[in-house]
Amino acid sequence: MSQNGRGIDLDKSLGYLLKEASSALRAAMEEVLRPLGMSVTHYSCLELLAQRPGLSNSELARGAFVTRQSMNVLLQTLEREGYVTRPAEAPVGKALPARLTPRGRRSLEKATVAVRSVEVRMLAGMTETEQSDAFRILQSMIHSLRDGDDGA
Repeated sequence: MSQNGRGIDLDKSLGYLLKEASSALRAAMEEVLRPLGMSVTHYSCLELLAQRPGLSNSELARGAFVTRQSMNVLLQTLEREGYVTRPAEAPVGKALPARLTPRGRRSLEKATVAVRSVEVRMLAGMTETEQSDAFRILQSMIHSLRDGDDGA
């Protein structure tokens, strides 16, 4: 409780601090991606497709933390601009699995360098042990929060 007895003391709230860190990270990533003509969501989509070719719109949306509708609009744009390719008809069910094109791979390579520079900057003041501890602690928090949500 805060000193006035109501609400959360934001100066001592780990959740608030995590949200602030997430917001600062996203802003720094947007800043380095903007000159490449990309947003964080655009980059996330390309990275997900590089690691797991053929993901569906729904899977990409979950992985990039956006709605299916937002991802569908992005995929249509990426396809029109030659970064991804999707079949005209779904091979199975309704999903149109997307894959990176050579142009998409080249664009992703440049973006990865930019994003990596942000992460290096973010971790610059931490020892390897502190980085490892932070990684483990954050994974533990995520695991704890997702337990009991039926894996959704």
